[in-house]
Amino acid sequence: MIWHMSREESVIYLTFDDGPVPGVTDFVLDQLAKRGMLATFFMVGDNVGKSPQLAAEVFEAGHAIGNHTYHHVDGFRTPDKKYFEEIQLCQDEISSVTGISPSLFRPPYGKITRKQLEEVKQHYKIVMWDVITGDYDPDQSFHKCLTKTKEHTKKGSVILFHDQQKTEKVIKAVLPDFLEYIQDQGFETGKL
Repeated sequence: MIWHMSREESVIYLTFDDGPVPGVTDFVLDQLAKRGMLATFFMVGDNVGKSPQLAAEVFEAGHAIGNHTYHHVDGFRTPDKKYFEEIQLCQDEISSVTGISPSLFRPPYGKITRKQLEEVKQHYKIVMWDVITGDYDPDQSFHKCLTKTKEHTKKGSVILFHDQQKTEKVIKAVLPDFLEYIQDQGFETGKL
C-alpha cells in the first residue's frame, strides 16, 4: 500500500475521491488548470456512469484516474466476491468512458480486508494517504481544515480531498487557498 511518496523531492500528490460530481469536480479541474497542477481522481463507477463527460474531462486534462469501486463499498462489510465485482464494474465503467484501464485503486473509507488486499494488489497499486483533510466532517470549520492540511503537508505527501456533493462548500472555500499555499512553499504536484 502506498501511503506517501519519496520524501526527497518537493512534490506532493493531490487526490480527490468519490467523483465525478457536477459542480464540484469541474470546480476542482478549473482550480488545478489555473495553476498548471496535476492530481489523481479516484472515481466511483456509478458517478462515472452518471457524469461520463465530466470523467472524460478529468482524463483529457491529463490527470490520473483510479478505481474506487462502483458503489463506494466498505470492504469490511462487503463479501469478497461482491467486493471484487464492484471493482470490476468500476473498471469497466471508467474504461468505457476514457479508454483507459486504471492501475490505481483506493479502498473506500480506507477499509479492505487482508484477503481482499492480497487479491487486489495483484492487479492494482493500492493508494492510501498520509494527509486527510477532513473536508467531509461537518463539525470541522473551513479554517481548521485548511490549517490542519497545511501543517501536515510535506515532501511526498498524498493528500486526500473529496470531490463530492457533501464537501462542495468546503472544497470551494479551502482548495484555492491550499493550492496557493503549496505554490508559495515551492511544491510541485504530481499524479500517481
